[in-house]
Amino acid sequence: MLSKPPSPYRRPATIGAVIAAALGAGLLAVPGSATAAEVRIHDIQGSTRVSPHAGEKVADVPGVVTAIRAFGSSRGFWIQDEKPDRDQATSEGIFVFTGAKTPEVKVGDSVQVSGTVTEYYPGGAEAGLQSVTQITKPEYKVASSDTGLPAAFKLNASTVPDRYAPDADGGSIEDVKLKPRSYALDRYESLEGMRTQLSDAQVVGASSEFNELWATAEPRTNRTERGGTLYSSYKDQNGGRVKVTSLLPFDEHPFPKANVGDRLDGVTAGPLDYDQFGGYELQATELGKHQDKGLKHEKTRKAGSSELSVATYNVENLSPKDKPAKFDRLAEAVVANLASPDVIALEEVQDDNGPTNDKVVAAGETLKKLTEAIAAAGGPKYEARQIDPADDQDGGQPGGNIRVGFLFNPERVSFKDVAGGDANTAMKPVKDDNGKVTLSANPGRIDPADKAWENSRKPLAAEFTFKGKPVFVVANHFNSKGGDQGLEGLHQPPARTSETQRQAQATVVNTWVKSLLALDPKARVVVAGDLNDFDFSPSLDTLTKGGVLTDLVTRLPRDERYGYVFNGNSQVLDHMLTSRGIRKADYDIVHINAEFADQASDHDPQVLRIRP
Repeated sequence: MLSKPPSPYRRPATIGAVIAAALGAGLLAVPGSATAAEVRIHDIQGSTRVSPHAGEKVADVPGVVTAIRAFGSSRGFWIQDEKPDRDQATSEGIFVFTGAKTPEVKVGDSVQVSGTVTEYYPGGAEAGLQSVTQITKPEYKVASSDTGLPAAFKLNASTVPDRYAPDADGGSIEDVKLKPRSYALDRYESLEGMRTQLSDAQVVGASSEFNELWATAEPRTNRTERGGTLYSSYKDQNGGRVKVTSLLPFDEHPFPKANVGDRLDGVTAGPLDYDQFGGYELQATELGKHQDKGLKHEKTRKAGSSELSVATYNVENLSPKDKPAKFDRLAEAVVANLASPDVIALEEVQDDNGPTNDKVVAAGETLKKLTEAIAAAGGPKYEARQIDPADDQDGGQPGGNIRVGFLFNPERVSFKDVAGGDANTAMKPVKDDNGKVTLSANPGRIDPADKAWENSRKPLAAEFTFKGKPVFVVANHFNSKGGDQGLEGLHQPPARTSETQRQAQATVVNTWVKSLLALDPKARVVVAGDLNDFDFSPSLDTLTKGGVLTDLVTRLPRDERYGYVFNGNSQVLDHMLTSRGIRKADYDIVHINAEFADQASDHDPQVLRIRP
């Protein structure tokens, strides 16, 4: 109670006058509403991820306009309180959502906003992502203009904690009190809607077609050899990663086409937001100057006359409907960057009409266009082998019928076709009349009826002969990580539900390789492809169980173990593994795609050279 009641309380003429006076003084509130005297931005944001005022109406919330989103269907503006509290857990900024209506404010306006506090869940409440606290259905008035903006919070190694997120044993962290000095996700949440800043930002995820890139506040942490950030453990998620987008007019300020290792010199600043495609993002009102560090496309060496070269390459939904430029770029990479490998295991080869969802499953035209492009680029006249899948049974883009397959150079290796391989027949290792190990079908699928391959690509095995010696190559494309909870989501640690199927798939392949080695312990086996999992994952532990196979990526220096970049994390998804019969293997991940804004595929190819 105030020590000296205002004059309306001393001589109330009526009960109505008393109530009106109390409302005006901020001493009473209508249920479901709050007045400016009671609520400021930090009160709305609260010290957890959900506002304590969610669902309530607020009135005359003060703040200065720091940024405006004047495009798209999610327009609005950010305001920030000029009088922060002393609690680091409570953000001083918030987004005012105006929908499709362009806000009638300017940056630097000092405003008072009334409206309803809501929690917006990107992707929907069931997506498992964190929410964004907003003021919706707003009414606002400008008190003054040309107000100076609050200083931006500096994101760097000293302000972003090493630990990523609190451990809720897989449960939600939504109602857990924020500890911004302890966890990176808590630090970012405590800055939601506030002006933040990166200085001389190191690019760790190349610019995308959606005009966004990934930078890091911790450029020295887990640095790769080419300037990225290595994801090397489930416990080390690299909390310094922040997505950067732009609020600047693109015609006046084109978004930079940046590669990994480039830098945004100077200050990159703007309000910190959150979206469904990567979590926290800096909506830049100021972009540092793009500094091109000249990242080069790698080239591997040509195999010697006594070496067999085997490659794996995910060609990302390749179909005849792709532009000729994609075929040309893939062909150039095969010839110039991969030095025309003798055998290539391909992943994501689509059928002859691509994503058109009909009964077409053949991929002859797709492979013909690719092999012709390679020959035109000066490469070998490759032959192709693959098995058409059953329609719509192998996952991937609807209608695309993606599959794995092989290209091989008949001038260097020979291939004996053995009938019997089809979409549903299991091929097995057998001994021929001379007691030598061969395949019951060549090429052939590995146990395609096993439940492990449900709605997923089936592995394809083939026997090649190099200088009179057989080499068995298995092309793989394990199921995707779709359905896994995101690193930056509400559930910590996130559940990796897709891992169960990949472990089952790894068991099938491991068992098949064992069956072949039981017939010939010295057999030369290469298991290659997009396994959609990390070198430190249970799936790779299962695949290599018993020393049956060696994952060659583990033989590389730590800062070279990547061939894919996701949300600023450089990581391994593609692998090449060898049996004990291959004593020496010269292995190379050839970086030509994943780190670049201009990509022919989102995966880097890999090559190994062996002397059978």
